[in-house]
Amino acid sequence: MNDMPTIQRALEGVTVLDFSHLLQGPFATQLLGDMGADIIKIERAGSGDMFRSMTFFAKWVGGSESPNFLAWNRNKRSIALNLKSPRVHDLIMEMAKKADVVVQNFRPGVLDRLGYGYEDFKAANPRIIYCSGSGYGEDGPYVDRPGQDMLIQGLAGLISNTGRGDQAPVPAGAGLADQIGAMNMVYGILGALYWREKTGKGQKIEVNLLAGMLAHLAQEYVAVLNLGEDLERPNSGIGHPGMQAPFGIYRTKDGGYVSIAMSPFKTLYETLEAPELAVYDDLTTLYDKRDEVWEKVDAETRKYGTEELLERMLAADIWCAEVKDIRKAAEDPQVTHMKMITTYQHPKGGTVKVVAPAIRMSETQPVIERPAPMIGEHGREILAEFGVPEAAIEDLVSSGDMTIET
Repeated sequence: MNDMPTIQRALEGVTVLDFSHLLQGPFATQLLGDMGADIIKIERAGSGDMFRSMTFFAKWVGGSESPNFLAWNRNKRSIALNLKSPRVHDLIMEMAKKADVVVQNFRPGVLDRLGYGYEDFKAANPRIIYCSGSGYGEDGPYVDRPGQDMLIQGLAGLISNTGRGDQAPVPAGAGLADQIGAMNMVYGILGALYWREKTGKGQKIEVNLLAGMLAHLAQEYVAVLNLGEDLERPNSGIGHPGMQAPFGIYRTKDGGYVSIAMSPFKTLYETLEAPELAVYDDLTTLYDKRDEVWEKVDAETRKYGTEELLERMLAADIWCAEVKDIRKAAEDPQVTHMKMITTYQHPKGGTVKVVAPAIRMSETQPVIERPAPMIGEHGREILAEFGVPEAAIEDLVSSGDMTIET
């Protein structure tokens, strides 16, 4: 007798036709897939998602697979189709009749011209929820510009806030604009699914990277637009252009770094046994002379090894942490305790180490059930589920309108 509990999924029964590529859309649909939605990734016949051809370090997982693609495409099934083919168009519109959600993040107008816009899907299924992601929205002066993550970070103001004032500004070391866009997609889709449960109506959702980045810089915008000051990057390791010392990154004796956040300055200088820093203990002084204060505090932190300094500061309830690289962070005891690094088996990539779902749910825990798919790997089974005859499926493959990687 099988005593294993039945696994429940919050979005079980939700079918998503996923036309998205690169990061924004695929991360959004991966999150939905982690919660049990059936994600049907519709890729281009032949080459598939553009991220399959991109990598870091000029290396490939298992010798052939992109770490970028593997990161954002688990819990999906792939079908690779020629979207310009009229019969493929008719086929997808038949699939839409049974689908719940469409996700796409092509440049505005691209899918509309191919017959895959919101109105096309709405005609096939009035209950459809169509989520469209873009760089700058679907109209306006920038509508035809490329909407890439780093470009958005710069345009919205994030890059100008990052780095030292005596050097060039630097982008964040991750695709924050894309990932925020993905979260906004999920936020909109879940809201639309709930509203449809009450009204029976589908709708179109528009998400763009610029709006998302602006929303996540809310405190910076409120401060600048209301306090009459501009944010200026400090010429030191102070961690935010609007913050006073000691908020920032400090060196240690053994070559490490620690971050020190909002803590009473008196507690810090007493813990560091540096009473001479008391002359700076005033909010205005800590801002106006923040670079000077940083230099003084940094000289004190460099008298201690990283572990010794952290132990001393944490005992005084100072908000601090070690600054770690990716490899050390993956081995961090808290990360290990949370089981945030896990693996899945990929047919070509082998055992792939990945980041686990970030939330915990008592009844419907997100899990990884499928590795990132190969190009069109599930094409035959998907079409069969939608009632397409085997002969028609084989004709799509032989004609090149459908690709199945083996």
